[in-house]
Amino acid sequence: MAVYRYGKYEPVIGKGCYISDSARVIGNVTLGECCYVGHGAIIRADYGIIDIGQGSAIEENVVIHVGIDKKCILEEGITLGHGSIIHGGLIKAFAVVGMGAVVSRDTTVGRWAVVAEGAVVPRGEIVEDEIIVAGIPARVIGKVDIKHKEFWQRVKGVYRNLALNYAKDLVRLY
Repeated sequence: MAVYRYGKYEPVIGKGCYISDSARVIGNVTLGECCYVGHGAIIRADYGIIDIGQGSAIEENVVIHVGIDKKCILEEGITLGHGSIIHGGLIKAFAVVGMGAVVSRDTTVGRWAVVAEGAVVPRGEIVEDEIIVAGIPARVIGKVDIKHKEFWQRVKGVYRNLALNYAKDLVRLY
């Protein structure tokens, strides 16, 4: 794993986290317990603060960055899909950002909200709790219901297990 201090800022990594050896965690970053940070992910807080809640999944090739003197807060149980880009703001508990989606500066993504694959949430926008958005720019296409929550609870469990099991079960062969 590649965890870097930048100046006086050193990442704080919670118990039971998995950070891939090809991922980068830089600067003023806090990862809660049992987070998964996939291969190629970059979490960079050189001039701001990134705080990621417990049980969150930062999948492969995700980029999280924050502006100067800004905060990026991801509450517990967040799922960031492969290749998504997060640039500050607030993502509330259990939200999902789909593969290739972009969540811009000064945004809020609500609790249990879903940002669909490839969507773009423009600067300053708010995605309400339990709402599904899609498109460019992102627009409401539906509401999260119990079947969505049940599905995402299973997926979130898979990534919590990966965080715990990769440390012992992932073996580099070459």
